[in-house]
Amino acid sequence: MDPDTVKSTLSNLAFGNVLAAAARDYKKEVLANEKAQGSRPVNEEVDLDELMDDPELEKLHADRIAALRREVEKREAFKRQGHGEYREVSEGDFLGEVTRSEKVICHFYHKEFYRCKIMDKHLKTLAPRHVDTKFIKMDAENAPFFVTKLAIKTLPCVILFSKGIAMDRLVGFQDLGAKDDFSTTKLENLLVKKGMLSEKRKEEDEEDYEYQESIRRSVRSSANVDSDSD
Repeated sequence: MDPDTVKSTLSNLAFGNVLAAAARDYKKEVLANEKAQGSRPVNEEVDLDELMDDPELEKLHADRIAALRREVEKREAFKRQGHGEYREVSEGDFLGEVTRSEKVICHFYHKEFYRCKIMDKHLKTLAPRHVDTKFIKMDAENAPFFVTKLAIKTLPCVILFSKGIAMDRLVGFQDLGAKDDFSTTKLENLLVKKGMLSEKRKEEDEEDYEYQESIRRSVRSSANVDSDSD
């Protein structure tokens, strides 16, 4: 199967699942509103087909779908800028990476440092959750110019950039209880407090999880088909 065709198909499947979930949620809201307003007898069934013929409800439904489509397009635009994953960048690419995105979190690390590996694990988990922020890392040994310019003395050192300007930093684990066993949530809350991540409701996390799961299921299904065809 052509890789581009597979990618397009998976994207369409994932977006279809998002829209289907939105439609289900919308119908639940309609039922809840009708019940709360007491516009119908308790034992009378609600005809969803009749409700969906209402022009105003149709417009609300279309607006929701359009909003979801814009959100998906926004996420895709972020991903084209390198968001959504935790990536290593070179010293030569560093300036371009931090100036092309509004919010960037960069981890300066040493490959032999145990605490740098701990920070790596947490940032790798957060990157796909917060697509509006770019997550990158750079080997301090291979970036002497920026290590000097940014006055980095202790590793791990996480520099927080806003519109290309270094606004704040996390040095070691000082702001995380000075212990190695801090949770990803603790780091996430700290970065939210510093304005680098947006707060996300539980429902949004669940939707993101379902979105990623749908992609994984589609990938597995596609892989099985390709395997059989071989």
